[in-house]
Amino acid sequence: MPRLPALFRACCVALAMAGATLTHAAVLDEAQAQWAAGKREQAIQTAEAGLKTTPDDPRLRFALGTMLLETQQLERARVIFTRLTEDFPDLADPYNNLAVIHAARGEYEAARQALTRALDLQPDHAQAQENMGDVLMRLAQQSYERALKQALGDDTALKVKLQRVTAFNNAKGTQQR
Repeated sequence: MPRLPALFRACCVALAMAGATLTHAAVLDEAQAQWAAGKREQAIQTAEAGLKTTPDDPRLRFALGTMLLETQQLERARVIFTRLTEDFPDLADPYNNLAVIHAARGEYEAARQALTRALDLQPDHAQAQENMGDVLMRLAQQSYERALKQALGDDTALKVKLQRVTAFNNAKGTQQR
């Protein structure tokens, strides 16, 4: 009979953990509902409050990081996504979002590295693929600009390439705003 109390305790612990998981999911659902309703600051506060009780919840951390990214709180978002890549190095999405922050800051090589990691983890990650294309176009523009400064001979073809990639990047930037 001594096994029954141990089994009972184990069931109680399992039920408590399941309840905590439901509570964590409820906090995430509430924050996402607030966000969808346009209550952005309230959603951020809800996510932050939820993380005080469950600081290791990757979904809630990711949601908060995304909310901060969307509200242009780039440094706070960068910290969250960097920690997620450290704590959960096998998740592609934090690397992708970290790359978005790097790109927004003009740190295209750092963005490329983060996207490479995301795509190593999840080659079919469509958003990371698109972001990689955008970052590579920005890097191409920088390379053409550097090459033009050092050009010794006929630089007509180089100027055309620079003009095309610059026009593409400017159009892409206008579409994102």
